[in-house]
Amino acid sequence: MVFAGFDLSGQVDTLKQSADSLPERFFVLQNIYRDGESLPEIEIKEVTVLGKRKPSARFQYWKYERLVYNVRRVYPYAVIVRMKIDDVNSVLQTLPGDKERKEYIKEVEKNVFKDYEGDMRQMTITQGKILIKLIDRETRNTSYDLIRDYRGRLSAAFWQGIARICGTNLKEEYDPYGEDAVIERIIQEIEAGRL
Repeated sequence: MVFAGFDLSGQVDTLKQSADSLPERFFVLQNIYRDGESLPEIEIKEVTVLGKRKPSARFQYWKYERLVYNVRRVYPYAVIVRMKIDDVNSVLQTLPGDKERKEYIKEVEKNVFKDYEGDMRQMTITQGKILIKLIDRETRNTSYDLIRDYRGRLSAAFWQGIARICGTNLKEEYDPYGEDAVIERIIQEIEAGRL
């Protein structure tokens, strides 16, 4: 009788062990039909693979942190520019004549200056240079092209002259695989919510 109690308790332990050996996380595969075949499939998150940087191309830590600060400061404005341009383009398509379009663009310009001029004046020249590149990234048009398309060649030349005096260029393009690769990495981190 004494030994029978020990055997029962031993059996309970083996059951617990087999239950503990099941994985805590498991995935259920879905059957997807492609080209007449049933294939198992699971949806996974996007993975970005970044190569190792060459030692000569490494940033110093403080320079990288400063760049992160500057990109985080100006990236929301580049997104705002993209949304404003989309809104303006959709409204411009509904307006019948050139006079109405010009009046609408002047009104939008006045509102943009009223809303964002203070923020733009507080930016550093470095942040302005980054913003010019990010506007090109978001809209696929340089800042010069946007001003020329909406305000005309004379206005674009005036603002390009002001930018050149400040040491930048409105015609500068964004190169995510070249000189702006570090900025692209930072933006990917911001969009993923890790920065």
